[in-house]
Amino acid sequence: MGFEPPQRLVRALGEMYGDAAAADWLGRLPALTEEALAGDAQELSVERVVAPGGRSSLVLLVRRSDGTPGVLKIAPSEAAPGCERAALAHWNGWGAVQLLEPAAGALPGDALLLERLHHEVSLRSLPEAKALLEAAGTVRRLWVDPPAGHSFESVAERTERQAGPMRAVAEADPTLAPLVTDALAARAELVAHSPEVLLLHGNFRQSKVLSGERSPWLTVGPEPLVGERAYDLARLVRDRVEDLIASPGGAATARRRVKKLADSLDVDRERLHGWTLFRAVESGTRALTAGRRQDGELALEFAGWL
Repeated sequence: MGFEPPQRLVRALGEMYGDAAAADWLGRLPALTEEALAGDAQELSVERVVAPGGRSSLVLLVRRSDGTPGVLKIAPSEAAPGCERAALAHWNGWGAVQLLEPAAGALPGDALLLERLHHEVSLRSLPEAKALLEAAGTVRRLWVDPPAGHSFESVAERTERQAGPMRAVAEADPTLAPLVTDALAARAELVAHSPEVLLLHGNFRQSKVLSGERSPWLTVGPEPLVGERAYDLARLVRDRVEDLIASPGGAATARRRVKKLADSLDVDRERLHGWTLFRAVESGTRALTAGRRQDGELALEFAGWL
């Protein structure tokens, strides 16, 4: 199959895994795609590549020979597609996109066959207040007990991995040290005692919730882990950050979001505040390291408001 991977994917893979590793996987991508297309007994035909698509996977609109539309998602092993598959199987379509089982055998481990949603219509197409309301209703469905014997990492484990690069950025730029120190102190206090251990989306925000036929709104693209709900909500608080920064009342709006989301979903406000701070600083320092200075500065300015 001949195609050019979306440039968004090419850039993101280079940032996450390095140019050499990204180039190696992209070079193998046509063969991986052919293998995945042959992995379903009902032959899959490709309609088109979704662009700009995802930051960690190639997304193809496909159709089975019986006419069933679907989405084929192919990701490098570093993106843990097996964990995504396990989470989607456990949710079984409840609040999330449904896995489509192959008619016979199994797809390669780096490929997922999913029900087709309206990828061009996310919650970001709605007015902010309505979008937050629908987002809250969607994410609460995902918070269930994890499956027995699961292999998902914990919030403590994931954030510990993220702490090292944050410290490195603070050492390289002392002006960021106070904010990073506050974020790491908040994390240390939060992981000392987690009030619950639930299956979480891991990267939940408005753009990850798409319009569907089976349900008005369904989430996609989980980076699943286990832990407390406040961690999962923290990224949602920062949604549409560019609009918040541009608004004269952005700081007050950000703080109101923390209160509103915490109260509506019965989450402790202080824990949500702490995770929102940590995740904003982590995102900002990571963006700076990757050379995405504007994204980094927006996230860090937001964190400073908290």
